[in-house]
Parts: sequence; structure tokens; C-alpha cells
Amino acid sequence: MHLTYTDVGSGRPVVLLHGFPFNRSMWREQIDFLSARGYRCVAPDLGGLGENKSDADISTMEDMARDVAALMDELKIDHAIICGLSMGCYVAFEFIHLFPKRVRALILCGPRAQGPDETEKINREAQALRVLAEGMEFAVESISTKLLARRTVDEKSDVVRRVGEMVLSTGPRGAAAAQRGMAARRDYSDDLAKIDVPALIVAGHEDGVRTPEDAEFIDERIPNSQLIVIDDAGHLMNMEQPERFNEVMFTFVEGFVAP
Repeated sequence: MHLTYTDVGSGRPVVLLHGFPFNRSMWREQIDFLSARGYRCVAPDLGGLGENKSDADISTMEDMARDVAALMDELKIDHAIICGLSMGCYVAFEFIHLFPKRVRALILCGPRAQGPDETEKINREAQALRVLAEGMEFAVESISTKLLARRTVDEKSDVVRRVGEMVLSTGPRGAAAAQRGMAARRDYSDDLAKIDVPALIVAGHEDGVRTPEDAEFIDERIPNSQLIVIDDAGHLMNMEQPERFNEVMFTFVEGFVAP
């Protein structure tokens, strides 16, 4: 699949992989911040999401990782810092498994390494069928309340609006395919000890879909990793607390990633 993407700045490349059911616009503040400080930011729309259109019934995490590698080839990027959020972390895990020499460092935001259990598989298929039947409207309120911290909902109407707009702009076919792809993902637990690049794990203190144990599990198993928890943030910590998130990300890439 030929991915739609944003490519801004020059210098060391950072590839930003968005979550579900969102698109590359969720990285707006990070792209502006990092590109002004000597980094090249590449943010694709994954699978059939964002501006991408797909007739596929399933968009696997491996498919998405291979699409990212093909985009890097097109842009003549040999290796990059790979940053993923939520579903983007699954893609990042697949990417470093398939293309380990192309990863300078990992930034994993709201991640989970374990594979889906039967309950998750059933729930994802039910969500896929519902979105195909009804569209994305039903998902807006539940996504906003589960993914965002209370302070975000109460005080940051612009963030709530952006999240809702991303959800509503997502095509039902692409959303269903991504749900099925996440239901079919591998268990990445055994991959963690093999990751030999610096890794930053970022968690939102009020994340409604990821537990502290999810982040700790990953941090304990990647040899060269660090875990940062951002207060007053949920699952979309990069949008909810962009200044703090940017500070954490920039400190990591400047201090732990060799030029």
C-alpha cells in the first residue's frame, strides 16, 4: 500500500506511528517541536486509516510494518527512531522484529506487549461488525471518555474536539480491518529481551485502556529502557500534555541516542 504521510524537517529521522482509530495528525505538536530542533519527522497514515483507502478485510500489524519500511525506502531513510502510540506500538514491535538494523531507538507510548486473549478477539470482531453496520459515530463518546484524562475532558475542549474529528474521519472499512489486524497480532513478550536499542516507554497516569503493569512489563524486559509516567494524561498523552511529552521525548533522543 502506498501510504499518505507527512515529512517535515531535516536531520535525524523520527518515524511517528499513530494509534487507532486515528491518523497522522495526532502528532502535530511533536512534528512542529522536533522539526524545529534538527529532526526529520515522518508520520504516515497506517493501513486503511487516515487518508489511506483500502479494500482489505484485515490490516495486519506485519502488513503495516512492511508498509512503513517501504515508505522509508521511498524516502531514502536507512534507519530511524521509531515512535508508536497504542496500535502504533504493535507496528513498532513488528518493525523491529522484521527490520532490526533500521531502528536507532524505540519510543513506545501506551504500549502493551502481550497478545490478545479470546475475550479481546471477540470484542474486536464485534466492534468491527458494528462499525461496518453503523459507521464511527457510536465510538466518539466512549473513545473520548476511556482514552482521555478527566482534566483533558474538563479543560481542553480543543483536544476533545480533535479526537472526535479524527474518529469521525476514519473510514468504517479501514477501522474494521485494523480491529481485525489487532485481534490477529502476535504476542511480543518474547521479543522484548532481544531489543538491543535504547527504548523509552511513556505511560499516561490516567490511561483508561492500559494499566501500569503493561508499561512495567515492557520496561523490565527491554535491556536498555526507561519508563516515564505523565500526570494528567490518559492514553493520548502526546495530545493531552504535549509540552511535557515533547520534553520527555527530546531529552531521550538527545541524551540516549547516538548521532
